[in-house]
Amino acid sequence: MLTLFLAIFACAESTLDHGFLQETNITLYVHDYFSGPNATTIAIGNPSDDHWVSDNFGAMYCKDSPMTETADPESDYVGRAQGTFVSAALDGSSSQVVLSLVFETNQFQGSTLQVQGAGAQFQRVRELSVVAGTGEFRYARGYATSETIYYDREANYSVAEWNITMEHYN
Repeated sequence: MLTLFLAIFACAESTLDHGFLQETNITLYVHDYFSGPNATTIAIGNPSDDHWVSDNFGAMYCKDSPMTETADPESDYVGRAQGTFVSAALDGSSSQVVLSLVFETNQFQGSTLQVQGAGAQFQRVRELSVVAGTGEFRYARGYATSETIYYDREANYSVAEWNITMEHYN
């Protein structure tokens, strides 16, 4: 019986070998355009006006926003932040976020990170969970913080700095 247990354990260990667990820290910038012909974040349903109103309970948005290496929109392109978020608190204080960070250039090309959770909308820095990843970020687990560092209400444009800390296999 002991031999059978050891054989099963040895087989299970060999199938769990995914490489080395490593920690990675990434900073990137997400550019959101909330209106116009090139909008990257749009309301799902009937928006109340041309301005982004994310704190109304039940407000839903879909995004496909560019990610860059710096806050300058002309800096090196990294990929896309794609997903949805819904104002999920009655008082509008938090939203439920489901987001894929899709890397299209550099050493992470073809990799993705899945970020989700309740985002505190009125906090200067919001924290979400990194729940999965693919490619270079296989089996990712960690957290991501997001801080809006620039907002132009007239242009309906914002830039958020994302800092991501995760462990993953490579």
